[in-house]
Amino acid sequence: MKKFNIRKVLDGLTAASSSSSSATSHSGTPRENDVIQETLQSEHFQLCKTVRHGFPYQPSSMAFDPVQKILAIGTQTGALRLFGRAGVECYCQHESGSAVIQLQFLVNEGALVSALADDSIHLWNLRQKIPAILHSLKFNRERITYCHLPFQSKWLYIGTERGNIHIVNVESFTLSGYVIMWNKAIELSTKTHPGPVVHISDNPMDEGKLLIGFECGVVVLWDLKCKKADYRYTYDEAIHSVAWHHEGKQFVCSHSDGTLTTWNVRAPAKPAQIITPHGKQPKDGKKPEPCKPILKVEYKTTRAGDPFMVLSGGLSYDTVGRRACLTVMHGKSTAVLEMDYPIVDFLTLCETPYPNDFQEPYAVVVLLEKDLVVIDLGQIGYPIFENPYPLTIHESPVTCCEYFADCPAELIPALYSVGSRQKRQGYSKKEWPISGGNWGQGTQSYPEIIITGHADGSIKFWDASALMLQVLYKLKTAKVFERARSKEEKPSTEIVEEDPFAIQTLSWCPESRMLCVAGVSAHIIVYRFSKQEITTETVQLLEVRMQCEFSDGDSPDPGGEQTPTLPTPGASSSPQESEPPTQPSTGSNSCDGPRDNIPCLKVRSSPLKQSPGYQVELVIQLVWVSGEPPQPITGLAINSSYGLVVFGNSNGLAVVDYLQKTLLLNMGTSELYSPSDPYQRQPRSPRKQRQPSGDIPTVTSCMSRLSNLYTESVKKLRSSHLTACDTNDGSNTSEDRCKSPTSGSTSPCNSDDERKQKFIQKVKFKSRRFSKTVANDFAKMSRKISSSSEQKPDLEARFQRLRSLTCKKRFCSVKEGKVAARMSQKGPICRTKSAPNSYAKDNSFIRSRSSSVTSIDRESREAISSFHFCESFPRKMDSLVSPCVLVGTTQGTVMMVALSLPPGGDQRLQQPVGISSCGTLVSLKGGILTMALLDATGTLLPPAYESWYDPNASDEDKEKNRRRRPASPPSSQEGQDSQFAVLCSEKQAKVVAMPSQTRIYKHNITESSFVLRADVVQMAGANCIACFCANGHIMTLSLPSLRPLLDVNYLPLTDMRIARTFCFSNLGQALYLTSPTEIQRITYSQETCDNLQEMLSELFTPVETPEAPNRGFFKGLFGGGAQSLDREDLFGETASGKASRSLAQHIPGPGGMEGMKGAASGVVGDLARARIALDERGQKLGELDERTAAMMASADSFSKHAHDMMLKYKDKKWYQL
Repeated sequence: MKKFNIRKVLDGLTAASSSSSSATSHSGTPRENDVIQETLQSEHFQLCKTVRHGFPYQPSSMAFDPVQKILAIGTQTGALRLFGRAGVECYCQHESGSAVIQLQFLVNEGALVSALADDSIHLWNLRQKIPAILHSLKFNRERITYCHLPFQSKWLYIGTERGNIHIVNVESFTLSGYVIMWNKAIELSTKTHPGPVVHISDNPMDEGKLLIGFECGVVVLWDLKCKKADYRYTYDEAIHSVAWHHEGKQFVCSHSDGTLTTWNVRAPAKPAQIITPHGKQPKDGKKPEPCKPILKVEYKTTRAGDPFMVLSGGLSYDTVGRRACLTVMHGKSTAVLEMDYPIVDFLTLCETPYPNDFQEPYAVVVLLEKDLVVIDLGQIGYPIFENPYPLTIHESPVTCCEYFADCPAELIPALYSVGSRQKRQGYSKKEWPISGGNWGQGTQSYPEIIITGHADGSIKFWDASALMLQVLYKLKTAKVFERARSKEEKPSTEIVEEDPFAIQTLSWCPESRMLCVAGVSAHIIVYRFSKQEITTETVQLLEVRMQCEFSDGDSPDPGGEQTPTLPTPGASSSPQESEPPTQPSTGSNSCDGPRDNIPCLKVRSSPLKQSPGYQVELVIQLVWVSGEPPQPITGLAINSSYGLVVFGNSNGLAVVDYLQKTLLLNMGTSELYSPSDPYQRQPRSPRKQRQPSGDIPTVTSCMSRLSNLYTESVKKLRSSHLTACDTNDGSNTSEDRCKSPTSGSTSPCNSDDERKQKFIQKVKFKSRRFSKTVANDFAKMSRKISSSSEQKPDLEARFQRLRSLTCKKRFCSVKEGKVAARMSQKGPICRTKSAPNSYAKDNSFIRSRSSSVTSIDRESREAISSFHFCESFPRKMDSLVSPCVLVGTTQGTVMMVALSLPPGGDQRLQQPVGISSCGTLVSLKGGILTMALLDATGTLLPPAYESWYDPNASDEDKEKNRRRRPASPPSSQEGQDSQFAVLCSEKQAKVVAMPSQTRIYKHNITESSFVLRADVVQMAGANCIACFCANGHIMTLSLPSLRPLLDVNYLPLTDMRIARTFCFSNLGQALYLTSPTEIQRITYSQETCDNLQEMLSELFTPVETPEAPNRGFFKGLFGGGAQSLDREDLFGETASGKASRSLAQHIPGPGGMEGMKGAASGVVGDLARARIALDERGQKLGELDERTAAMMASADSFSKHAHDMMLKYKDKKWYQL
């Protein structure tokens, strides 16, 4: 019977629904979906987790398998992380989410026992690539405090809070009837409870003797066979841990007063030695002053020298503020090793797994709260091993993340070569001791790179290929700026807390290796990649004043706007032709006025030595405006082919030419709308200029704390009709957002005043609804965009006269190698005006615009949310493509900005770049998240780029390696669309045909929630939109028909960390920061899910257990060797009976079933089933053949007997029978 596939039925239904409800029919417009054959179907998609990278968040316990060389770490959230050699990692999770209090390996058995804080123990099977629980045991009446599993034993000792010890068979996970009760272990004369069990271990030389440590300070040596206590050792201070000497004649206890007591087994009366490793010894012989508790001690012996005693804690109480330390005592030397974080646990790695042999320690694994350190005990000075795991993701908090799959092949080696020079020196020369497991054998071979931005201003590049993660290169952006060191500034602790260098967003071009980063201090840095070291004498600086509103007065104040300029559409907006002023523009920093024209950070003035790698090309800083700090950058993009950087915030957008180091455009968001634009935003009513109160803040005081870095993201977690761009909680009102971006510090001329008054009167005449202040504000905003036809001649003439008078002034001042884009006091900025829209918008685009004050107030807060460089048709029904920038806003508007680029070579560095706003392309619900362009065949059109070349190489090498931007796509024939614009917002997605600007498809992604991240990605040779919603759904939509292909409720948004770090990549990959220290990678590709088993690493590898130590002739003769114990006879049901059923509940785990399902779903399972079926068929055929042969033989025999009977009675008469 043919298998019924429900996915194909859903595909047909969704395709029919999408085509019928989303496609709008327009006369003369061809049905593009008839031409483009979509190959992606729902069976190409499946969502699953792949691997987790980073340091285990909130670690709580640790264990090590000395034979398999595997390290296990448990966390307070119930997670389990296993590590082997570099690249061998595994993540598991307990369903209960309770803290893992202890871990115990079944050494060389491929199994692990975990004890949780909810009083349950679990047996994990590590022989499969995805470990699973085989058995669980939940205690009902007692709380688990300590577990111990002897080497090569299947009986697990479990100590409880009541002081009792229970024994569990780890094979069947059943309780033994053998119980050690606390009242039988202690002295009968003791009247108090000894407290919880804090330690259990068996004598290395006698398995029948069990050492039990109680919290109160009592230690008991219990005889398992005789079921009685042999010796009891009592000390006044509480016990934290116990460690045996390998000969079984001594043991050491660590106590809460910082002392170590050494006991002889046969002398329980008093300790053989009492020492306080960090205590001050009084001269009069009195008891040393108490110290902090020694939380753990380990006692390891060597054949050739003195034993090692390793302990944590025990420092003196007078060392206030001192960092956590690990103490290594070897003979007469004591080494105190300071750690960066508090110590959670440590383990000493030894050559032998047998406790009754010389241990020969060679390393100490120290688990810290935020790091994992391995110390080499074999070298002088105890150096640490270089950690091969990607555990430094959280070295500084991650603030942003980007994921790039299928990068250029030469990119990873280039980053590794420059990053290898940054490695620290002084590591141990030995190999990493945790070396178990094997790598996966997956077929995924394309390069993958992850970029993380951090709160300290650093950026890390990671090689994420083949489900591994390795740091390639680290860039420190804070080196560009001066650090406050004066006493007047805030203390360094506060500066670090505020994180003024934190990375907010970044834009990276893998092909050209250009990098552009934006920080929380409203600063942007452009980097080039070079393999040569250089020294930059002066860092190139560009300061930008972004504002979009005036004060409430009838005429602008000295900080108001300048005379507007309206050049022809082809005119340059670059002011580079003018001469620099005699004095550079400086802002006020005195206490008798508001901060103005002052950046938040100070660029270093001393020479900057730049190592090979990413080197600073240009620094762009937004400055304070009239006492208000600059708004954070909300959108950023860089294009190497055009040599442009575009960025925006809640005040507007700016375009910078990083080749010429000039500001090309500085425009408010509302100025992008043309006069005939149906989506044109109306300005808000202005308010009085807010005066600052109190002292003027210093440079560092302008920084908001890191928690305010993502205010915009937090505000987006509301219903989508609310705006999420005011990051100052309303403090920066309409007046500051609507100031002219070209405002200087001089008063306007009289003709300017007259022109303003005339324009105001016209606006009042046309609309009586506005008050005087609204009309005033509206006039000031409107005259910066394209003017009406009746005013054009007058304004053009005024502009020409003004330009002739001020052509020698300039907008950007250059002095001492720094380019300052502060507003000049006299010179105007030249802007390109928008061409009037001669076409009417489609009625499908129009939505109602409320004229209420609330609506106007909300829309005036419109911020720039995204950019996309492309080569498309700037205006409706254009026939030729040209360089453009798609601009998306938080109100759902997509606008087009056309670029006019000069020819390449020297002309590109001398001639200006022309910019013109082309008005609105389309409007969507919710803020715009991503934009892309497809050609007529549905192929993704990436932004133009320039191949990488070393900027510090010779001119010949530059021209040899330099490749110009790709040729423009073919032009459009008249009446035919040749491109599709793919647009996705927080609520919906649209596909618009270009150049007709006709909506082809529309899909409402969500109604009750909103999209947090959306990307146009390539997968299985086709393109789709991948979306992550705030309600946890991950969805994919086909292109261009926007047909739903995947919708899975994967992860509800519980943390803003997920919202700001979730990102998709090509080929079905995605990731997000699941905790402050860990990155979770997932896939939504069916092919990757099918091959995941092969791609994952193996934890268990067959290894022979080392031979037991030789007892020697005399020890064997006189019984001095280790004594074995038959625990089966002692703890089995026959000898000890059954345990109480109410004590613990056995829960069968899904591990075995999962293993069978995994094998059944793979190729191996199919082959096994086929082989079994073949064997069964052959067996049945054989049985049938045997039965047939037996029947034939029986028939022959019957025939023979019948013939004989016939011959016998052939000649006889009937009466003779």
